[in-house]
Amino acid sequence: MTSPHRPRLRSSLGIFWGLFLLVASPGISWAQLTDRTLAPNNAQAGIAKSLGQETGVGRGDPDTLDSSLFIIERDPFRSIRRGRQLFQRKFRRVEGQGPGVGDGAGDLNTDGAIGAGLADSCAACHSRPRGSAGLGGNVATRPDSRDAPHLFGLGLKEMLADEITAELRNTRQRAIDRAVQTGRAVTVPLRGKGVHYGAITAMPSGEVDTSKVEGIDSDLRVKPFFAEGSVISIREFIVGALHKEMGLECNDEDLAQAHAGQTVVTPSGMVLDGAQDEINGPPPPDVISGQYEIDPAIVDHLEFYLLNYFKPGLGRRDAVTEHGRRVFNNLGCISCHVANLQINHDRRVADVTTLYDPAQGIFNKLFATANTLISVIDDGKGLPPLKQPLGGKFPVENIFTDFKRHDLGPHFYERNYDGTLQKMFLTRALWGAGSKSIFGHDGRSISLDDVILRHGGEAQASRDAYALLPDGEQGALENFLRSLVLFPPDDTASNLDPGDRNSPDFPQFGHGSIKLTVLFNDPTDPE
Repeated sequence: MTSPHRPRLRSSLGIFWGLFLLVASPGISWAQLTDRTLAPNNAQAGIAKSLGQETGVGRGDPDTLDSSLFIIERDPFRSIRRGRQLFQRKFRRVEGQGPGVGDGAGDLNTDGAIGAGLADSCAACHSRPRGSAGLGGNVATRPDSRDAPHLFGLGLKEMLADEITAELRNTRQRAIDRAVQTGRAVTVPLRGKGVHYGAITAMPSGEVDTSKVEGIDSDLRVKPFFAEGSVISIREFIVGALHKEMGLECNDEDLAQAHAGQTVVTPSGMVLDGAQDEINGPPPPDVISGQYEIDPAIVDHLEFYLLNYFKPGLGRRDAVTEHGRRVFNNLGCISCHVANLQINHDRRVADVTTLYDPAQGIFNKLFATANTLISVIDDGKGLPPLKQPLGGKFPVENIFTDFKRHDLGPHFYERNYDGTLQKMFLTRALWGAGSKSIFGHDGRSISLDDVILRHGGEAQASRDAYALLPDGEQGALENFLRSLVLFPPDDTASNLDPGDRNSPDFPQFGHGSIKLTVLFNDPTDPE
């Protein structure tokens, strides 16, 4: 059993380093991993556990050994790592992979998922840099296709969007209360975390005029996922992607209940309120077998993994990049690409900060510092203690988004399969932009300069001001954006695994990594 007192990681590095020596050396992790129980190899590459072992006894509860809820509540860093292995897992046909929606046939006018293609792994679309939940996929959900975004910081996005929604809806309720009490219409601005979302007018009858709402739907729900801003939660995103992109169906009880109008709290702490929001339900069973292939426990681990997934890093910064940031601000880009936002209740159990550090970053000049964010509680049941999120405030820095939809003019419009045009798109968070080679939500721009000059509509003035800048000023701005980087977790040295340049066969071995294995209840039992 672990110690009941371990609130922060920094203070216990000696212990973690000793554990690391025991568990981190065997095997190397790769994107799209095979199952080592089915495909053994001398390099010990791949996932250590079978799909059945990863599923365990199902969801269970916090007192049921080997259930997803037991692991999330009592061994949360194992759940994160298990979710990562499931994300990288190459699912097989015998496990239910395929066919895709309609098997590639059907009416695309009414079901764009038919164009999604078929993958055998989440990493088929999200895998760059190597081994990360990153970039790389090209999913044809519209005729002009799109560039699958990276998933770094996904949990931070979910929490920010949810808290902004709560702020806006609280504002609405206060306006209604005032209108009812005074017998007069009450108009109030809508602001969430300092971002302006237009205004509403509440009537004495309790009705609300939402015609002046900007960038979100009239229900005031901020939807942070997909290019057009159409999905609320990580859990919906996972279950939908398993179905549409991989042909794997899960009868997820949380989504089923929320879709039916109930209020559900997922194992990752996300509140799905079906009475207020339209929640996507689970898909129908597999068209061939007539069964569901994925246990909800698998979704539990994937959701917890993505809730806690690393935020992007910061590459080399100097006087040029700092000047470029000032240029960015002066052009007015910051009006939509808001740099910093604060979470009031952080549901994660760990945070990782990754910065340029050529001394400690022995492979890629980046070094990551991990901190646990847990309260350890012995509940007297003779089981490993509960490890619950501290739930404190957390400043999300260098995200560069406002979580609003905008019209950026015809150069960003996209055709839908039914012949209409998609004109409104969510502000793409700029963190990680420096690791991309193509740009725009559709992946149709080949450089930073190209995608900036595509801007029009609401961003026309900023675009025109950029176009008039001298080459040096434009270059400084682009250098700043290139300092917002992604990183390969298995190749980035950290305080969990600082690596050793003197290791035999460096850098194939000893390059350092960000692996949470040392934080497991039993670090000798790898995932």
